[in-house]
Amino acid sequence: MSSVDRLIARTLGIAEDRVTDTLEYQSIREWDSLGHVSLMVALEGAYGVVVDDERLLALRSVAAIRAFAGGHTPKTAPAPEAAERTTVHRGLEGISFDHTSITRIDGAAGTLEYRGYSIHDLAEHASFEEVGYLLIHGELPDAAALETFEKELRAARALPGPVLDLARSLAHARPMEALRTCVSALGAFGPQRERGTDETYEQAREAGIALIAQIPMIVAAHHAFRSGREPLVPAEETSHADAFLTALLGERPTPAAVRFLNKGLIVHADHSANASAFTARVAIGCRAGMTAALTAAVAAFGGSVHGGAAERVVGLIDQVGSPERAGTHVAELRRRGEPVMGFGHRVYRTEDPRVRHLRATVVELSEERGDTRGLDILDAVSAAMQPYHRHGVAPNVDLYAGLAYRLLGLPDDLAVSLFVVGRTAGWVAQALEQQSNNVLIRPLLDYMGPQGREFPTAAR
Repeated sequence: MSSVDRLIARTLGIAEDRVTDTLEYQSIREWDSLGHVSLMVALEGAYGVVVDDERLLALRSVAAIRAFAGGHTPKTAPAPEAAERTTVHRGLEGISFDHTSITRIDGAAGTLEYRGYSIHDLAEHASFEEVGYLLIHGELPDAAALETFEKELRAARALPGPVLDLARSLAHARPMEALRTCVSALGAFGPQRERGTDETYEQAREAGIALIAQIPMIVAAHHAFRSGREPLVPAEETSHADAFLTALLGERPTPAAVRFLNKGLIVHADHSANASAFTARVAIGCRAGMTAALTAAVAAFGGSVHGGAAERVVGLIDQVGSPERAGTHVAELRRRGEPVMGFGHRVYRTEDPRVRHLRATVVELSEERGDTRGLDILDAVSAAMQPYHRHGVAPNVDLYAGLAYRLLGLPDDLAVSLFVVGRTAGWVAQALEQQSNNVLIRPLLDYMGPQGREFPTAAR
C-alpha cells in the first residue's frame, strides 16, 4: 500500500483495505464534508501543497487523490463497461433541476438572499410576517397588504379539535413525530376537493398560509400536553413570533426572546433546494396538494443529517464541558474520524451568513439571563475549528440556535421542530413555485445489477 493510501485510511479512520479506486466522497459515512476537508488538510501537510477550491472539488475520489499525489498512474482508457455507463451525480449534487426566483445562494461568497433581499437586511429590519409575505407573493408588502396577511395568519391559528386531541394522545412521542402526524391530519379538516379535481394555485396558497399559522400551534400544543398543562391561547393581536412563544412557554415571553425568535424564523425561512424543499416539490409536483407536500417536507426534515442535526449540536456544549476543553475535544473527534456538529455545509464555502444573526441574539439572551457558559464553549470550539474554516468547514446555522432555545428554558428535543416553524414559509413558497409551472419530477437510476437471469422453474 502506498503512502497516500495510508494517509487516506488514517485520516478517514478506515481500514486500509477499504481504500480503493472506487471509493468516493460521500460514498461512506466516514468521508463526509468534514472528513473531506480533513483529507485536504492532510494532503497539504504531507506534500507541501496548497489545496485551493478548484483542487478541493476535483479530489473527490481515491483515484483522483492517487493521481494527484503521484502514488499510482490511473488507467488511460476505461473498461468498455465503464465507458458505456451514464454519468451519475450521487445525491444530485451540482445538478440544477429547475429555475427559481425565491432564494439565491452564493456559497463561495457566503451570500443568501430572499427574492433579491439580503438576509442581513431582512434579519435586522423585517418582521417574520413581512418575510413570509415576500416569499409567497414575491414582493415586500405595503402597509395594507401586510395588515391583510397578518389577519390571515391570526385567523388560521386555531387548530381543529380532533387535531388537538391527536396531539394530546401523542404526548409520549418525540416532537417531530407528533408534528409530522398532526400536520398530516390537518389535511382531513381543510376544504375538501371534489373527487378527481386537483388543488388550484389559489387553494394551495390559502392552505399554505394556514399551515404557516397552524404548525407553530401544533408544536406549542404538543409541548404543553407533554409538560402536563393545557395549551395557552395567545392574544389575537400578538405578532407571529410573540404568539408562538406565548403558546410554547405558557407565559408571555421577554422582548429579547421575541426578537430572537423573529430573527430566527427569518434566517430559517428558506434555503433553496435543500432535501426537504425538494421533497415538498416532488410531492406537490405529483398534485398531492399543499398539506401533503408539507407533511412530506416535515418527514424529510426530521432526518438526522438534515434538520435533525440541530438537536445533536446542543449536546456539543455538554460534551465539551468548558471552554478550556474545546481544543482537546475537537482533536479527539477528528482522531476518531467523527464530525464536529454545527460546522460545515453542503453549499457554503465560507461562514454561513445566518450564523452572525443567531449568535448576536444568543449573546443578548445569555447576558439577559446572566449565563454565558454555553456561548463561551461554542466560541471556543469555533476557535479550535479555525484551521478548517478556510476549506468551508465554518460554523453553520445550527451551531448557536440550539443554545438559544436552551436559554429560553426549552428542552433540546424541540430544536428541530422550532426550525420547522420558520422553514414552513419557504416550503410553501417552493411548493407554490413548483405548482405554478409544474413538471413531474422523475429522475433516473443507473442500473448496475445483473441482467437476463433465468428463473429456475425446473427446480420447482
